[in-house]
Amino acid sequence: MVSKQEQTPRDSTDVAPKDASTVILIRDTAAGATASGIEVFLLRRVKGMAFAGGMTVFPGGGVDPSDAEAEVDWAGPSVDWWAGRFSTDAARAKALVCAAVRETFEECGVLLAGPSADTVVADTSRYAQARTQLEKRELSFSDFLKRENLVLRADLLRPWANWITPVGEGRRYDTRFFVAAAPQGQIADGATSEAEEVQWQSPAAALAHWQGGGSILLPPTWSQLTALSAFGSVADVLAAEPEIPVILPTLITGEEQLRVEFPGQDGYYEAGPHPWASRD
Repeated sequence: MVSKQEQTPRDSTDVAPKDASTVILIRDTAAGATASGIEVFLLRRVKGMAFAGGMTVFPGGGVDPSDAEAEVDWAGPSVDWWAGRFSTDAARAKALVCAAVRETFEECGVLLAGPSADTVVADTSRYAQARTQLEKRELSFSDFLKRENLVLRADLLRPWANWITPVGEGRRYDTRFFVAAAPQGQIADGATSEAEEVQWQSPAAALAHWQGGGSILLPPTWSQLTALSAFGSVADVLAAEPEIPVILPTLITGEEQLRVEFPGQDGYYEAGPHPWASRD
């Protein structure tokens, strides 16, 4: 471990972080499985991507300007409630929630919206063309929902965490994490240009896979999986009301390899240096 005296930022140039939303989709383990609990939906990003290429992550991405301007039918907690939970203003909170629902649909085909305030779409395959248009930014999410007469179901989301990419990185994001139960009948898939592989795994299995070198997890993903491994059901997760401190890890360099310091990091480094630690 690098001593405090040796710790220095990797790059003194600070890039302002861009707002982003990430949704942790969860479901209860199927009846008859060898172990009970929850499963999370994970995707491995395509190698060579500018940010987190080759990493295993949850669905999500940057807030688009259209998210802030979206005029949508809204069901669930008010924008002001979301602003309070994420310690931000109403306009930003609205954009973050809209981005969360939009990005989840784009990246894995799960749509947290329905024909009314108390229903949810059962099958999203009919919206495949619109999904492609959304991903290519040929269609705004607001226009899509209006055209299909859909209500955004903000009540299906729960606020979960807030991480900011360390100072010194070339691309930085101020990411709000949400959790949501996968709607019954909908199928999460990997039909996106950004995913190389997708799968459902229990948090414990995902962590074991990472521990064995089968995946690369950045600190925020590892931390959320670690926290979720303590829950026995989707209902338990949705009932939780976690505190949401802003976590800004410290990017440091020493004589050997790159390192990120963050709260609760000890288990992250038990296996030794990580694959991203020797990048230029």
